[in-house]
Order: sequence, then C-alpha cells, then structure tokens
Amino acid sequence: MPQLPRVIRKPHGVQYSGVVTSKTGVGYLVGVGGAVTQITNRTTGVTLHAITGAITTNNAALAAEATADFIVTNNKVELGDVVAISVQSGSNGGGTLVNVAGVAAGSFTIRVHNGNVAAGTAETGAIIINFALIKAVSA
Repeated sequence: MPQLPRVIRKPHGVQYSGVVTSKTGVGYLVGVGGAVTQITNRTTGVTLHAITGAITTNNAALAAEATADFIVTNNKVELGDVVAISVQSGSNGGGTLVNVAGVAAGSFTIRVHNGNVAAGTAETGAIIINFALIKAVSA
C-alpha cells in the first residue's frame, strides 16, 4: 500500500512530506492573477501586482534581429523568486522569443527578441505574455 504524504499545517500554507500528485493540475486560485497592457512602445515598463497574469505588449514594430527589454514592477516578486513566462498569442513574425532577463525585489525584466534574420519580418503583433511566480528561498 502506498504511503500517504504527511501534512503539516503552517501559518502561511501547508507543507507536505512525501509524494504529492494531482489529476487536475497544480496552479493558482481564481482571483490572484491580473492583466496589464503596455503603452507607448516595446520598452515601456508595466506595473502589475499579482502572482500570475498576462501582459499585452505594445504593437510597435520590432525589427528583425532586434531586442527590447521592459521592466514589470510587481510588489509580489522577491529576490530569489522564479518567474516563469510563455507566449499566449499575438506573435506574427514566427521567430519571436521571450525570456526573463532578470529578477529583483519588486520587479522582473522581460526580454522580447525578434529572431528573424536580417531584412526579415518585423514583429508587429501585440504579444500576450503569461507569467507566474514561483516563490523560492535560497536556504
């Protein structure tokens, strides 16, 4: 018979000891996320104080082989946290890449890169980027 995980109730959540599985997935509760739209251009910072959400970028052209960084101000982010991001939709160039370029207390930086070769397709889509914080500690 498999051993069930031991549950320890803590003031800020639950700690499990052992294997934890789910048939429906692991995620966040409805209402903890948010959404924001970037204005002006691809390097304009945005503010969204949530542990998960969607960021819609400005649709200003990003030339082939060009990169644009922007800061997401978020008071839920702490130094050492992991920010996971993915493209939900909107990329029209086919070679657009997004990644987290840095994490600091109160913010993280997203880098959008148009990977199309020189003289290739400019990225002109308003990209929707999903993000989720994974709270972490170093010790």
